[in-house]
Amino acid sequence: MLTVAVVAAVIALVITSPSMALLEDIDWKTLCTLFMMLTVLEGFKQENLFLPFLKFAGKLGSLRSLSFFLVFCVFFSSMFVTNDVSLIIFVPLTIILFRGGNKEKYILPLLTFENIAAIRGSLLMPFGSPQNLFLYGQSGTSAWQFMLHMLPLCAMSALLLSVFICILYRKNSKETLEVSADKKSASAGNDSWNPSRKLQRVIYLALFLVIVTTIVTRTSLWPYITAAVTLVILLADRKILLKTDYVLLLTFFCFFVFSSSITANEKISGFLTSAVAGNEYWWGIGLSQIISNVPASIVLYPFTTNLAGLLYGVDTAGLCSIIGSLASVINYRIYVRDYPGNGKKFIKVFTLLSWAFFIIVVIPGFFISRYWLF
Repeated sequence: MLTVAVVAAVIALVITSPSMALLEDIDWKTLCTLFMMLTVLEGFKQENLFLPFLKFAGKLGSLRSLSFFLVFCVFFSSMFVTNDVSLIIFVPLTIILFRGGNKEKYILPLLTFENIAAIRGSLLMPFGSPQNLFLYGQSGTSAWQFMLHMLPLCAMSALLLSVFICILYRKNSKETLEVSADKKSASAGNDSWNPSRKLQRVIYLALFLVIVTTIVTRTSLWPYITAAVTLVILLADRKILLKTDYVLLLTFFCFFVFSSSITANEKISGFLTSAVAGNEYWWGIGLSQIISNVPASIVLYPFTTNLAGLLYGVDTAGLCSIIGSLASVINYRIYVRDYPGNGKKFIKVFTLLSWAFFIIVVIPGFFISRYWLF
């Protein structure tokens, strides 16, 4: 994805000569906010702040209960810690538990349900995914209004996920999972929090609240807040800065350059404006299958007249293919790390179940996006 972004930026700069206006058009606020969020969430992973949830999951015996718990942990946690982080936390746990209980036949369907949960749960919040963060920043609407716009899709997805899980266990709803003590210990990672890291855990939680407040309030003080957050992390846990996803940040930057450059070209801008305007929903879904939903939102935004259509489209795109969402790629990579020879099997199951979900939600999403404009 970074390679595609760099190539796109270079081509755009050839088409439209670079200028100071290009730098001014880049959304530095989104880049800074994303930097803060990605860095603090790396701290969340390092400090294992989800330990209570992981321990509780290891105690559930019923397969259906455990599946509901895991899927909806992803669903709700993705609203706050982004969809990719929620998958990084709960997908390895799912594999360990179901492999340890000799129920591997359920792993692929359940990972697909968790993938859907991450994509559809994260759409509720302005900071649930990078594309939401960017488009919310451009919308001018309040966080409350944004959530109201996304609530119908989120609620419908939660109900549909519940139906899918019940269908998975329709033949034996009381089937149980027994995992040995050593497997349960492994599933929880570290058995307890490191007492010497208590200050770091408090700091990361506090910084997360500061970032959320910055996003929701749209404060003009974001440059100073970015500097303050960076300084606190440098003093408290500077090594975490080495783990920040700079590849994603650079990808964002390159696509901002691409978007600004083609917008400055009158011929290209005129064509895209006439083609995209009024068809944002389908363009968001379609372009995401080529360059993923995050860069698609950046590229299409300047030519959009219906922001809700674009937002609904890119948030639905991840159901079509693995490429449609970076979160899906992460899910795939985690799975093939444990099952190296099953990549094609993953794609087959993922595509079948995701498309079943997509077919049900795509038309209602389209009509809602046309009716409920930003």
